Amino acid sequence: MLRANYNWSLADRIDSYYQRYICGDYCDLRTKVIITPLTCSLGGATGNPWSNKGKKKSPVNIQITELPLLKKARPWYDEIDSTVLQQNLRRLDNAYNNFFQQNRRFPKFKNRSTFRSFTYATGVKIKGNKIYLPKLGWTKFYNSRPIPDGFKIKSVTVRKKSNGYYVSVRIEHKSVPDFPLKNIEEVKTVIGLDMGLGKLVYCSDSSAIDNPRFATNKTTKRLQKIRQRRVSRKKKGSNNRRKSQQKLSGFQYRIAIKREAYQWQTAKKIVQKSDAIAIEDLQISNMIKGCKPKYDENTGRFLKNGQSAKRALNRLIADASWYSLTQKIEYMAAKSGKIVLRVNPRHTSQECSVCHHIDPDNRKGEKFFCTNCGHVDDANFQASINIKNKAINHYSLNIVKKVRRDLPEPKQLTLFQTPTSELTENKRRKHYARKSKRDVPGNLSEYTLQLSLFNQENNHPDRDSL
Repeated sequence: MLRANYNWSLADRIDSYYQRYICGDYCDLRTKVIITPLTCSLGGATGNPWSNKGKKKSPVNIQITELPLLKKARPWYDEIDSTVLQQNLRRLDNAYNNFFQQNRRFPKFKNRSTFRSFTYATGVKIKGNKIYLPKLGWTKFYNSRPIPDGFKIKSVTVRKKSNGYYVSVRIEHKSVPDFPLKNIEEVKTVIGLDMGLGKLVYCSDSSAIDNPRFATNKTTKRLQKIRQRRVSRKKKGSNNRRKSQQKLSGFQYRIAIKREAYQWQTAKKIVQKSDAIAIEDLQISNMIKGCKPKYDENTGRFLKNGQSAKRALNRLIADASWYSLTQKIEYMAAKSGKIVLRVNPRHTSQECSVCHHIDPDNRKGEKFFCTNCGHVDDANFQASINIKNKAINHYSLNIVKKVRRDLPEPKQLTLFQTPTSELTENKRRKHYARKSKRDVPGNLSEYTLQLSLFNQENNHPDRDSL
């Protein structure tokens, strides 16, 4: 029912835009009938655009005021809480704002697989392991996180996943202060991150984080292929196909939660390294686009364009989920009072960090060899250093250089004392072999006796003991 309301409201806003801004004074461009109340209706979103105070309403507020008329025309909508219907329309409005303000995709009509949640604004109560949802009543649930005293429930979202329903509760306490924010002037240390596929993250401090490849490893790909084949062999619309689809969805859900848990651990490790984290401002949606088709002008047939190899690369990028990881890093940084700095990714893997020479020939696969100064390094670590340097230059950071304190100070010599290796250098630690009484390197021990050239083996006094 909510999905039908969402799709109807989306179609209403599309028709209103078409008739207001494209048709002009006509009801339809083909018939060229002038708009009058007797000839056409422009839909609910084009109702009274003015409020009682004389201010113009937004499209979402116009559709919200039309909800009582919807319930009169369709009485079965009385079974849904009014705040749920209002949040459903605000969800559509957020999709419109993302399209116009953040250059995202235009809102699409929802089907069963893409519409699996609804939100309550008020009226929700929680007592122990029971939760009260308006119009649905009390129901049991697993209370994984008890709500602290003094916090107020702001909204509750119910989501349907492959293994059941989940409830997300948003709480608020006005006395709790916001997370501390660090100014750029206070940043003393910064670390650069380069996202990769061989390793998930390459850090500018010469450390790397492994990429488990939860969805693209050999075992997972084989199991997913088997489960997908079982679904395709079942008759469409049958119960057996539905059961096989549930098993496949559960398998994919387990992969997703493993990836998400690993990304939270990774984000925590990264944020603890420095005061600021520098990352590339990547457009991942453009990176996983398909290759442009190539065709022969004479025959009109399509030619090979490398899409098969690009498809495998796209799967690896989607499995790494760089955008989700950067979101978690931003969340952990804000929670810890640290800053995430985004830099332009242009030429980060082609620039030399020593002489700053930019050349596409500097990088050959995973190796970096500067054609100007001869600097050799791993290409991914080189990119992470360039990202760090770009952040320092772009944001004018005052970085504190670290000094090694682990080396001992040289011994001070007295007057007329000749410096020797024993006085100026540290004594080497003796290496003790495991499960052995040997205290010096070599094959000799206190139980081994060196024999001379003329010693007789039979006359050795300690032969029996040896």
